[in-house]
Amino acid sequence: MDQEPSTDLTLDVSALPSLSGISAADWDACACPEVADGGRPVDPFTTYRFLQALEDSGSVGAGTGWDPRYLTVRADDALIAVAPLYAKGHSQGEYIFDHNWAHAWERAGGRYYPKLQIAVPFTPATGRRFLVAPEFESTGTEALLQGALQLAQNNGLSSVHVTFCTAEEAARGARIGLLTRVTQQYQWSNDGYGTFDDFLSALSSRKRKAIRKERRTAQAFGGEIVALVGDDIKAEHWDAFWTFYQDTGARKWGTPYLTRRFFDIAQNRLRDDILLVLAIRDGRPVAGALNFIGRHTLFGRYWGAIEHHDCLHFELCYYRAIDYAIAQGLLTVEAGAQGDHKLARGYLPVETHSLHWMADDGFSGAVADYLKAERQAIDEDIEVLTRYGPFRKIHEEPE
Repeated sequence: MDQEPSTDLTLDVSALPSLSGISAADWDACACPEVADGGRPVDPFTTYRFLQALEDSGSVGAGTGWDPRYLTVRADDALIAVAPLYAKGHSQGEYIFDHNWAHAWERAGGRYYPKLQIAVPFTPATGRRFLVAPEFESTGTEALLQGALQLAQNNGLSSVHVTFCTAEEAARGARIGLLTRVTQQYQWSNDGYGTFDDFLSALSSRKRKAIRKERRTAQAFGGEIVALVGDDIKAEHWDAFWTFYQDTGARKWGTPYLTRRFFDIAQNRLRDDILLVLAIRDGRPVAGALNFIGRHTLFGRYWGAIEHHDCLHFELCYYRAIDYAIAQGLLTVEAGAQGDHKLARGYLPVETHSLHWMADDGFSGAVADYLKAERQAIDEDIEVLTRYGPFRKIHEEPE
């Protein structure tokens, strides 16, 4: 049970168009109170510095379809809860997609956009979405939820969505009647490995050999691979990575989500949160993978290249991430959305969660039926994929 300091609080819920209306200290006291011990935040993506980088760089805001409406809850003038809320003019950059719902709503004569989204833009990483100061969990979470729903109702909006929330937040939302959606992504788990070879020893013989071959192939690309963190990351590295990112963004999304300025800001404010893995040939980077570092998790985010070399993608994105996680004692690597090819590299399917509210009761019922069938299919997929994953079966002997 949550232990609340008082049940007789005067609450004020507001929606702000900019983080400039909140201090970094006040936001982070709700978003990442754990950093008081001097360590990293559990989730780097909900920190003030990350969300402000999105805003200051123009990656969100006017013209992007991600218009900030940061929710704040004050109790007797003290900030006790916040949430990264956006008015969305489309369904891009979410990774738990509702395009079919939007099409159905509009075919029925409704207006699906704008909608409200509690999320970290362009970031398919699980984390708290209701950012509540310690000791205010129930009061703050309920106030944020009710505030988002009231904002939608007051403005005649179609829906509210909370994406990549924690399982606990999903359960809390379900208890008050929100629809829950379960999707999947691939993650690597550290089973106490001391080295990469320890990890390989947990795999079947065939998969061990395949990964070793891939790593040899990648490392023979004709250059060196470097892993950079903090002050080792220089401005010229971002120049190179921006080129990689533009290529990937153009192929996957049509246009990149992040602006060039975001990477300049990353150099100044976020480099301590980042692991940048680069392949350098003839003195210039030719491929790279961008990761963010959490307290227990390494979050793989972006990859790109200007030259093709066999298996280099697997090496930079998956195997170097595992190397870093083992060396730093991290528990998990989240490799981002989609990608069945991750299974053969030791990344297993796990559930991800979201919450949804629809203004129209009839449409909400139809979505609920869809989610029930989808959940069954996801459960079956996870069971089958896990069973046929790369890890040794009980009767198999290690190498």
